Amino acid sequence: MVHRKSFFAGAAATLMVAAACAVALPVQARTFKWASSSDIPSWDVHSQNNALANGIHAAVYESLFYYDRKFQVEPVLATGYQQVSPTQVRITLRKGVKFHDGSDFNADDVVFSLNRAMDKASNFGVYTQGIDKVVKVDDYTVDIFTHGPNPVLLRQLTELRIMDKEWAEKHRSVTPKDMKSKEENHAHRHANGTGPFMLKSWDQDVRMVLVRNPNWWGKMEGNVTEIVYTPIKSEATRTAALLSGEVDMVLDPSPADIPRLRTNPALKVVDGVENRTIFLGMDQYRDELPGSNIKGRNPLKDVRVRRALYQAIDINAIHKNIMRGMSQPTGTLIAPQVNGWTRRADQRYPYDPAAARKLLAEAGYPDGFEVDFACPNNRYINDEAICQAITAMWARIGVKAKLRTLPLVTYFPMIQRYEASIYMLGWGVPTFDALYSLQSLVRSVGAQGDGNYNVGRYSNPQMDALVERIKKEVDQKVRNELIEQALLLSHQDVSHLPLHNQVIPWAMKKNIEMYHRADNRIDMRAVKVN
Repeated sequence: MVHRKSFFAGAAATLMVAAACAVALPVQARTFKWASSSDIPSWDVHSQNNALANGIHAAVYESLFYYDRKFQVEPVLATGYQQVSPTQVRITLRKGVKFHDGSDFNADDVVFSLNRAMDKASNFGVYTQGIDKVVKVDDYTVDIFTHGPNPVLLRQLTELRIMDKEWAEKHRSVTPKDMKSKEENHAHRHANGTGPFMLKSWDQDVRMVLVRNPNWWGKMEGNVTEIVYTPIKSEATRTAALLSGEVDMVLDPSPADIPRLRTNPALKVVDGVENRTIFLGMDQYRDELPGSNIKGRNPLKDVRVRRALYQAIDINAIHKNIMRGMSQPTGTLIAPQVNGWTRRADQRYPYDPAAARKLLAEAGYPDGFEVDFACPNNRYINDEAICQAITAMWARIGVKAKLRTLPLVTYFPMIQRYEASIYMLGWGVPTFDALYSLQSLVRSVGAQGDGNYNVGRYSNPQMDALVERIKKEVDQKVRNELIEQALLLSHQDVSHLPLHNQVIPWAMKKNIEMYHRADNRIDMRAVKVN
């Protein structure tokens, strides 16, 4: 039986007429100025899978499908899809769409972009997992063939943005920029999407300017005509910029500043739990850790050592003293909004320094050991302060963590080169399904996105088998049972050290209207400056 589901039937022509009318009417200039702690690593949309970048890219480049306000999948450059068979999905494309340089959008661009995302230099393999091939049917129809049934294909497609094939070929950007290399392609600093905004300028780590696309096919909810983004590493400086009116909104205000920002009559704070889990990963691959005083062995390969590190972390102290209550302590790798989360899987090992010291002694390290510990200093809320606190907690059980902190732009390429013994990572889930986390974080490193952020190289054949079943299982009840088994196995193996789910407060002027999203992205189409 062929299952068919279409969206926006007959709406394409109406939308194009509306867009044409919008161009004809004068638009009053409205600039939206915002800031957060770091800049994006690249404008190449298939290069670095980075949450901040993906959110900003979405204002300029569009995907076949995206999420509405309730995080239900809706068509964007697609108009509908048809499940032709368990392994073939036919997607119809929106007609009349133009790239920012005036080129027509068509099936060639979709085939090119999805194949580009599957390139070995791309960090987006987790979104292309299961895809066998992409075939052009006609100028506005493509078929996606999968290796087996794929229950989350449409959700994967929300993060695969479409690039103009001719533009990429003309500017020698056919393959994505490899973020492990210093070499750049044209797409790294330039953009040509179909979205509601166009990239005007980007001075990395200084300033980014987007301007409204007058020929966008869609309907703008907001009234913003220019977006100015300023990365500001210092929390105090970001707060000062908001208070002085230099910026209209701060994506990541300091938890320590939230109480006074809430009482400021000129400002408002909107918050909610993000679908992002902060955790520590550990090198479980090398036979000897670089820079450690333990020679010929890797302490982190021993589950007793990993559990000792876990039980030495006072998560409640971090929640209270560093996060000021703006966190949700967790015992698993996914947040409650993500499909597959269960209360059973979200149980933490108890904080118990005495038990931790005993575990270290049993593992053969009664005096502890020295270990490299790397953290970002401008990516997550209070990231550096959290790592400093954990370093002090580990010192109490004899583990001497040699903490080094780096800015986002150098931190992520470093950990992806497997150069950190213990590292911090915050993992959001754009698909809102646990497979995205399990495949990226605990599946053994391989092809098609397997273990693409498993930079501690944890590996367990039982886990690999579970993840492979989850990829193809279409019975939701059975699938969720498999997800819980995988999360419980991760807990048993202490594959990672889960810390908390971020609670994200957005601070802004009273005259700014926007809706808070659990993926910590600003939907620029809906921002209003009154």
